[in-house]
Amino acid sequence: MAILQSLREKAGPLLAIVIGFSLLLFVVSDFFGSNTSQRRKANKYYQLATIDGETVSYQDFEARVQELVDIYKMSGSSEVNDEMMQSLREQVWQQMLSEKLMGKTYRQVGLGVSPDEVEMLVFGDDPHPIVRQLFTDPGTGTFNESFLVNFLKATETDDATKRYWLFFEDQIINDRLNTKLVNLMSKGLYVTGKQSEFENSLNGNTVSFSYMVRNYAAIPDSLVKVTPDEIRSYYDKHKDNFKRGATRDMEYITFEIAPSEADMKETETWAINEKENFATATDVIQYINLTADTRHTGFYLTTEDLPESLRPLAEAGDKSAVAGPYLENGSYKLARIIDIAERPDSVRAAHILLSPNPTRPLAQVRKEADSLIALVRSGIDFNVLAMANSDDQGSAQVGGDLGWFSEGMMIIPFNNACFSNKKGDIVTAETTYGIHVIKILDQSRRVRKYDIGIVDRQVIPSSMTTQRIYSEASQFAGTNDTYEKFNKAVAEGNLNKKLALNVTPDQKELPGLTQSRGLVMALFQNSKAGSIVLDNSSQAVFELPDQYVVAYCSRAQEEGVAPVEDVASDIRFILAKKKKAEVIVAEMKKLEAEGKNLNEIAAHYNTTVQDASGINFRSYSIPGAGIEPALISAASASEAGKLSKPVEGNNGVYIFMVSDAAPVVAEELAMVKERMNSSYQIRASYEAYQALRDKNEVKDMRYKFY
Repeated sequence: MAILQSLREKAGPLLAIVIGFSLLLFVVSDFFGSNTSQRRKANKYYQLATIDGETVSYQDFEARVQELVDIYKMSGSSEVNDEMMQSLREQVWQQMLSEKLMGKTYRQVGLGVSPDEVEMLVFGDDPHPIVRQLFTDPGTGTFNESFLVNFLKATETDDATKRYWLFFEDQIINDRLNTKLVNLMSKGLYVTGKQSEFENSLNGNTVSFSYMVRNYAAIPDSLVKVTPDEIRSYYDKHKDNFKRGATRDMEYITFEIAPSEADMKETETWAINEKENFATATDVIQYINLTADTRHTGFYLTTEDLPESLRPLAEAGDKSAVAGPYLENGSYKLARIIDIAERPDSVRAAHILLSPNPTRPLAQVRKEADSLIALVRSGIDFNVLAMANSDDQGSAQVGGDLGWFSEGMMIIPFNNACFSNKKGDIVTAETTYGIHVIKILDQSRRVRKYDIGIVDRQVIPSSMTTQRIYSEASQFAGTNDTYEKFNKAVAEGNLNKKLALNVTPDQKELPGLTQSRGLVMALFQNSKAGSIVLDNSSQAVFELPDQYVVAYCSRAQEEGVAPVEDVASDIRFILAKKKKAEVIVAEMKKLEAEGKNLNEIAAHYNTTVQDASGINFRSYSIPGAGIEPALISAASASEAGKLSKPVEGNNGVYIFMVSDAAPVVAEELAMVKERMNSSYQIRASYEAYQALRDKNEVKDMRYKFY
């Protein structure tokens, strides 16, 4: 036993060394082996964004989104639809941007929020707006401190309540940090006396002047030459002007998933076979609701309001007869008269709507409705009761009066209550909105109406038809797997090619294609210019509602500074305009030197002199000229009665003469200074964040996942 114990004592450290060495070999081999490569690929694939050099993974982002969804549900909203989900994702994205961009600034500046400050923001005399919003009694509109205390006590024992509170506590702390930073910056801003004097001088004169313009288009492009070296030189000096977002151009064809002749025949046969069952059904409405694609509405219609195909059925008046089957709006239909009645052509009614809510159950609403009916029958004015009690605020203001309406305009229970009863009756109807206490104010003459029951069955493509159309699309994609082959097939087959231009990564829908977000994601994830668009499973056929799509990427523009060749034409236009301006300026100076006045220069160019009045340095545009800041600034600073020098504008070269310059009463410098200080402080609240975002690179790749 002693020997065994000795071996155990010696083997212990040895075993530890062996295990450690084995683990080291495993880690090293994993680092240099294929697993590292796979992990890197996975990390790149799940990279959702980079913010200031820091990677944001899809998993981390989605966890934050789910956390916010949970908070949203805890706030009383059980259903989260697509639109709300999109809004929550955007909220999380903005939060993460702020945290990663502003957080570093908070640390560098040395800003923080102490526990004492948090306590003051929660329990102080002036609680944070979030606290006030959460714990204000909706009934009284006053802040309920006892509710706050009880809630915080609950966080000690309930994890869900604790998570809920910690979420809002983080919001309070972040808002406090941002407020501190904004206050710090705004207090550091200062408007000098010279700045306020300059600002005041901008409103110095309001001028009226006459002008003429020589448009750049009047100079033929052949008269100016722009060389490749000039384009390159301009590009190198103005690269920041050519930053752009990622876009794609896509060309595609669709394969409509439409019913075949066999599908039409199959549905028609079903309707023929169902005709006898419909004719012998005793509970016609129940039969329709169990058999048809659409439920029975129960609206009564006159012969004139019925479709022409059903008028003979109504005129015959035989409730056992069944018309059809007939094809209408993509469905085969059978029709049978359920009821014939003399009913008002139209009705005027007033109502009091009582809507249930979490604190007002339906049973209580029914009791309230009975009480209101009793009050009306006792002589209390219906109008007064409607104004005081109706939840329909639109009609409550006019005593609940809904005016005249014809059959089918109101929801079914409300409709039938109004058209089945008599003028002066007080009745109730229960709808999805709540309980309606209805007073029938008036009814027009009674006419014969028909309640027609319809059994319909929509003609839809069978699985065989769908598979055949998919095979056609798949065969087309396999045969034409490049953009060149695609265009050749389109030309040879005279196919209807469609375009989607300048598609952006975050675009939700494509023109003419519904629910096409998946196609947009694939266009940016898996496609290059000249290639067929593939999904993440390398499939080229995209299934959209009622159609298959095969698409090709015809142009791919990546985010960043555009290559010079992509913007050469834009630069050529800019430089050509500059050279045309030089030609026009030289001509105008020569005409001025010859002593010609404004009208004579205009006549030389076979154009007219135009007038502008009430222009100052802050004017946005000029009548007849449009947005021309160079002309505005030159005119507002010129002397009256003196012909100006040529001014290069956006659309052409201008020459003008000020006829009247009226000085504006100067504002007191102290007021100017105060106004500028206020403006700077307001701008500090949002421009600081924008400056940080511009300074730090943000690469948003959410389009890969949503």
